Formats: sequence, structure tokens, C-alpha cells
Amino acid sequence: MMKALYSAATGMKGQQTTVDVLANNIANVNTNGFKRSRVNFQDLLYLNLRPAGDSAQGVASPTGFEIGSGVRAVSTARNFSTGSFEQTDRELDVAISGDGFFQVTLPDGTTSYTRDGAFYQDSQGNLVTSEGYLLSPQITVPANTQSISFGNDGIITVTTADSTTPQQIGQIQLAMFPNATGLEAMGTNLFRQTAASGAPLQGNPGQNGAGTLTQGYLERSNVDVVTELVNLIVAQRAYEVNSRAIRTSDDMLSQVNNLVR
Repeated sequence: MMKALYSAATGMKGQQTTVDVLANNIANVNTNGFKRSRVNFQDLLYLNLRPAGDSAQGVASPTGFEIGSGVRAVSTARNFSTGSFEQTDRELDVAISGDGFFQVTLPDGTTSYTRDGAFYQDSQGNLVTSEGYLLSPQITVPANTQSISFGNDGIITVTTADSTTPQQIGQIQLAMFPNATGLEAMGTNLFRQTAASGAPLQGNPGQNGAGTLTQGYLERSNVDVVTELVNLIVAQRAYEVNSRAIRTSDDMLSQVNNLVR
């Protein structure tokens, strides 16, 4: 009976983790480029009282006799499907349609990756994220720029006060990973490369599987609020069922104790 108590307790812990992840998904429903996560579970060790195929009186048993020990959360998997696009008509807002990440240079010189295409200009005219991190490769907009255009292929052109002829100032490159779910979330809409993600494959938008760019739009999160709320209800009910298993086990133990009175 005590085994049921501990097994049900692991179920409650697992569902609590699910609720934590779902709450984070819902909290980021309006975060640019956010990707929803889900929890992966694993059953725990089994008490093998009789292995399958064990012979009893010369007859092999077709099934075994195993009692499980519960469940545990082993990982969170991020869904990198493209989120919905929101039109902003802002020149420095860019969305990726398809696979790929913008590359960002952090203050320590390392590179991080993001799907958030809300860019700004710093005091030197460099394109930066909302946190002030430089876009990589670095792109500097001339001081007398009147308009800026991002092509689907990532080529950036500007028109200046000195000339109405478009002038190319650079090209955005996207990074792709063999296993994007292996990226480490850093917060502030950034991801970090890990051994699980593999090395980034850099390329121009629209080539070798990389997505294309759309100016004047932002990619919102891929969180479906209705789905998350349904999953939240399911997790809550599973939590309640596990707590009921604990109460049932406790009641049975109590009845056993009352037998000796």
C-alpha cells in the first residue's frame, strides 16, 4: 500500500511541472517569436516479481508480474512551428516565414539566436534588438537614410537624402540547427547553441531550407490559448486523480490499522 502513496506522489509532482510549463506558455502568448513547450514524461523503475517467460510447473508464463514506481518529468520539448504574423507597418520589423534564426552578438562577443525581428537603431545607426544587442552580421544604416527596405532574400537597401537610387548596405543571414529543440532558452527572446542542438548552419534567406523575410510584420508566439487551457484542465484533473489515489491508499491503511483494535 505504501508503494501506491509514493507512486501517486510522483504523479502529482509531474502534473505540477506540466502546470508550470503551461502557465509559462500562456504568460508569453503575446511575446514576439515565443515557442511553446511541453513536458515529456518517463515511467520509473519496476519491481519485477516474476519475469515474463518464467517456468512454473513446466509451463512458461506468457506475461510477467511487474509493479511500477510512478513517473517523472525528464525534459521539456519546444515546438518551433512558425507563429502567426502581425502587421505593424514599421520599417524595422521583420518576420521569418519558415526555418531559421536571426543571429545576435552579445556584449561578451558570443552569438545567440532569436526569432524576434523587432529591430532598432543604436546611436551609431547599427541594427540592434530591443535589448541593444547587435544584429550579426553587423549592419549600419546611414545617418541620412529616408527609407529602408528588407528584401525576402535578406538584402537591405536604403534611400538617402543625397540620392533616390536604392543603395545596398548589407544582407541578413539566418542560422539553422540540426536539432533546434536542443537550443537553450536564455530569456529576452534569445537562444544559445548547445551540444544537443548541433552547430549552426548559416545561409541567406530563401536558400538551402532557410525561411524568407517579410518586412513590416512581426512573428507572434505559436501559443494557442484554447489548447493550453484545455491542457491545463487535463493536468488539473490528473493532479486531482493522483491526490485521490493517495487518499484511497491512506483510507485502506487506516482500515488495516483499525483491524487490530
